[in-house]
Amino acid sequence: MDSDLLWIVGNNFIVLSRFLRNTTKKFKNICRKCMRLCYTEREQSDLLVTFPGMMVLLKGQDLDVLIAEPPTEPLSVLSKDDNGVVLSLGAESQRLIVSARPFRLDIMEGPEVLLSLNSRGLLAFEHLRLRKDTQHTNDFVFNIPLGPTSISLDFSLPGVEHVYGIPEHADDLKLKTTDGGDPYRLYNLDVFQYELYNPMALYGSIPLMLAHNTQRTMGIFWLNAAETWVDISSNTAGKKPQTDVRWISESGIIDVFIMLGPKPSDVFSQYASLTGTQSFPPLASLGYHQCRWNYNDQEDVKSVDQGFDQHDIPYDFIWLDIEHADGKRYFTWDPHKFSQPKEMLQGLMDKKRKMVAIVDPHIKVDSGYKIHNEITSKDFYVKNKDGGNYEGWCWPGNSGYPDFTNPEMRAWWASMFAYDQYEGSMENLFTWNDMNEPSVFNGPEVTMHKDALHGKWEHRDIHNMYGLYVQMATAEGQIQRSGGAERPFVLTRAFFAGSQRFGAVWTGDNAAEWDHLKISIPMCLSLGLVGVSFCGADVGGFFKNPSTELLVRWYQTGAYQPFFRAHAHLDTTRREPWLFGPENTALIREAVRQRYALLPYWYQLFFQAYRTGMPVMRPLWVDYPKDTATFTIDDEFLIGSDLLVHPVTEEGSRGVTAYLPGAGEVWYDVHTFQKHNGAQNLYIPVTLSSIPVFQRGGSIIPRKDRVRRSSACMENDPYTLYVALSPKKFAEGKLYIDDGHSFNYDTKKEFIHRSLTFANNKKISCITMKITSISEMIWHANLLIHFQTGKETPVDFEFDSSMSVLTLRKPGMNAGDDWTLLLQ
Repeated sequence: MDSDLLWIVGNNFIVLSRFLRNTTKKFKNICRKCMRLCYTEREQSDLLVTFPGMMVLLKGQDLDVLIAEPPTEPLSVLSKDDNGVVLSLGAESQRLIVSARPFRLDIMEGPEVLLSLNSRGLLAFEHLRLRKDTQHTNDFVFNIPLGPTSISLDFSLPGVEHVYGIPEHADDLKLKTTDGGDPYRLYNLDVFQYELYNPMALYGSIPLMLAHNTQRTMGIFWLNAAETWVDISSNTAGKKPQTDVRWISESGIIDVFIMLGPKPSDVFSQYASLTGTQSFPPLASLGYHQCRWNYNDQEDVKSVDQGFDQHDIPYDFIWLDIEHADGKRYFTWDPHKFSQPKEMLQGLMDKKRKMVAIVDPHIKVDSGYKIHNEITSKDFYVKNKDGGNYEGWCWPGNSGYPDFTNPEMRAWWASMFAYDQYEGSMENLFTWNDMNEPSVFNGPEVTMHKDALHGKWEHRDIHNMYGLYVQMATAEGQIQRSGGAERPFVLTRAFFAGSQRFGAVWTGDNAAEWDHLKISIPMCLSLGLVGVSFCGADVGGFFKNPSTELLVRWYQTGAYQPFFRAHAHLDTTRREPWLFGPENTALIREAVRQRYALLPYWYQLFFQAYRTGMPVMRPLWVDYPKDTATFTIDDEFLIGSDLLVHPVTEEGSRGVTAYLPGAGEVWYDVHTFQKHNGAQNLYIPVTLSSIPVFQRGGSIIPRKDRVRRSSACMENDPYTLYVALSPKKFAEGKLYIDDGHSFNYDTKKEFIHRSLTFANNKKISCITMKITSISEMIWHANLLIHFQTGKETPVDFEFDSSMSVLTLRKPGMNAGDDWTLLLQ
């Protein structure tokens, strides 16, 4: 081997870092080319190459994806010989076997191999060399000044047949084997009407794969932003299944993090310790969003806003697409159609509602356009291979592309969101970053040429990170405009590892077809598994016109996905929720109202995601990791651990079969309170009004059942706790409350976070509640609220003996009080 290895071990994950292309004698060439080692002289680099050893400081793009230096621990040598070494991984019975000829790594726990690296000998790296090779892609020719620079490495997972992750693909949750077909491709692209159930590249890329069996969950994080392919081979014929995975990237370095779990929650926290957790969004952004390309003018916006009030449908955000700007010059307003933006925004603010306007990262080349002139004067545009400003065709016509990899460019971009710079903006205006793959209509595969230059880096090396940088700069701009006080809301189409720190993601330009409704579930589940909890799909489908039934079913599904936005193409017929007759309006209204009633639960889950990395919307196997029946389910899902949702996604359906997990557990229909045993397939008859949702026995879920026109209008309304008892008559949950929009929860610790418990059929700490499945002892009980001060107050209640549902009304306490409900 002519390369050195650097190992890191800590917090139960392993890093194979900087598998260098060449010997350290050729370090100068490596620095000029390598995605990470971007210094031109060795003494300027912060990399030290040792084996075994410790990692030193990360620089540049390291800390744009990774939030900090990974924690490190020294490795102790258990044994060694001429061909390798055996190292202790710190945890009892875990060790690493390093073999030199041929090179191979085996991670062991006791006698079991957890993972092998290069067991198939597919490690490859093309050395940097000064050459003038060319590369052809769809009739485009690129220079490769240092020759081909691809890298490859294989991983073997004994005992594993289920792997997940590596979004974004419009495919099943469980990744398929790619034997005999194309590998999964990770290359951010503006894809028009994407195909379903294939491994084609889409808008975003997160190179994290999760492997799961009944004994353990593990993760492989291949930190590389170049075009990447993932080949999956699975062998289930023998006594012990095995999955083999090969990662191939066009350029960059081998930088791999192996997360050993063993529980799913451990992998989530281990990955979060590297790339960060989901940003904690403003409460309003968890409400309903109304969008189309495009609302015509201010009167159209006002009319749609009034329509929601007239039909008693709550919403929080109305959106404007590219037509709102003056000639698609972002940070501006059309002087005829949107001549008084502050008046429009103030009208929304008066109703406690907000707006999102699109700001894309392609800038119209126009000497009369302030944004273009400033970027040009500061020399902030991406360059072509000859050193001139890179230009391509996008919505405004001839466009330049800001170099968001440049921290100075990002700082300037952020400053443009200041109220005195973004003319007409107000505090209730938020941002949508689209087309940030980046999209170049006349470029190869509708994106940027690979030999475009970001400083000394070629675009090929950082392509998949471009969208992350755009969202990062935009989110920072929203924070800065408030003096650091207010949380941002930014939606992005392109993303990479770490994008979760900056806002929300949606699944791109889907179609008004039943299969696109179905695929929204595994697509969002895959994103949640790799850190992006705040995700959703365009309700109704972006392209084409949905049937009324499809539209209703999509609202019912979207109401139970984290990001809830309706959106439609310019050429589609208008589809505001009240345009399909009063019966369908009522069905859509009910779906949206169910979303708003559950906002306290959604908010608590996003706080948990922010704190721990746990996904909000998750596959059943995350909470039932030993139940093999859950491993391939992707037509139903959990919200947190306590709500199970099985949307109706088949046309003309008269029933669905939902799997209720958990032997010995019970689940309650949230609409009827009917109790069902776990570990069974339950057939559920449905009508067009049905949304099959179940609450886990043993849980307490906070709700706000008094739904108003927006989330902010519900701020001071009472909470209702739905207490669903386990077979052992126990339940627990949490309630989180803060101001819903600022960083005060962090900077000033201004929040309420209460644990709620019902135990022994005698007491519960809560506020206002419905309790399901109370035994008959309640018939002659007295209910008292006991406060910490010693005061006791009787509580009025109703008991429905047919469903064993106890309802308590107006107990008269504050969420911040310490109190107990006594059943005497």
